[in-house]
Amino acid sequence: MRFSKYHALGNDYLVLDPKDAAELPVDKDVITICHRNFGLGSDGILYGPLPTGNADFGLRIINPDASEAEKSGNGLRIFARYLRDVGLVGTNPFTVETPGGIVTCVVNKDASSITVDMGRVSFDASVIPVNNFEGEVLDKNIVLNGRSYKMYAATIGNPHCVLPMEDVNQGIAHELGPLIENHSLFPNRTNVQFLKILDDKNIQIEIWERGAGYTLASGSSSSAAGAVARRMGLVGDDITVHMPGGKIQLNIDSNYQVRMTGPATRVGQFDLDPEAL
Repeated sequence: MRFSKYHALGNDYLVLDPKDAAELPVDKDVITICHRNFGLGSDGILYGPLPTGNADFGLRIINPDASEAEKSGNGLRIFARYLRDVGLVGTNPFTVETPGGIVTCVVNKDASSITVDMGRVSFDASVIPVNNFEGEVLDKNIVLNGRSYKMYAATIGNPHCVLPMEDVNQGIAHELGPLIENHSLFPNRTNVQFLKILDDKNIQIEIWERGAGYTLASGSSSSAAGAVARRMGLVGDDITVHMPGGKIQLNIDSNYQVRMTGPATRVGQFDLDPEAL
């Protein structure tokens, strides 16, 4: 199998084109392929382009634990860059269908930046979903290791739990991230963001990603955390999200429609030797 590897601010994916593999690897092989010691190493596999009657291209997003993600902002930017690199798109907008919905992507002229219309953020418990709540899940309590924290739940096609804090760091993500990801409130598990408001145009997040663990950057996490910050009334429409891997630019309108702009970097092509599996 031939893979094309890219990263989006340190969040790396392997693109597997169906022309190079008639079907996705089986679960145990996905885990090995994504493993950073026994495989090629990545935060997931992007399988596409796939045929779809609803958009220009279809995409499946597989986490390194072999579970499937509904949507990934960084994954979408990487997939858009791959489509540009293989000559399937130019500088005109195109659509990509994921299990989490259809998005519109644009790759700029020199492919240094990709803009994705991520869709609308919802805070509704029945849509996310979140157990034990009705209506919007805003400023609610969650108890972790005997301590109560304020949380906001959101979805932009995949579930998120945002915890605003005075300070955020890698340690808190590692400590609380797994507890929240697998909390009984979230029947489909959840992505987790620890949010610090820097000013009315800038936020900082640390990320624990469902199925992947601690992550340097995430487009859907940026979108969810940015929408929460806007809902809290602490930021305006245009937001810069600061993450360990770098920065993403967001525009979030009054209906919580999110437009995300950021880079995707090509790393190389890799032929996986069958012996690895």
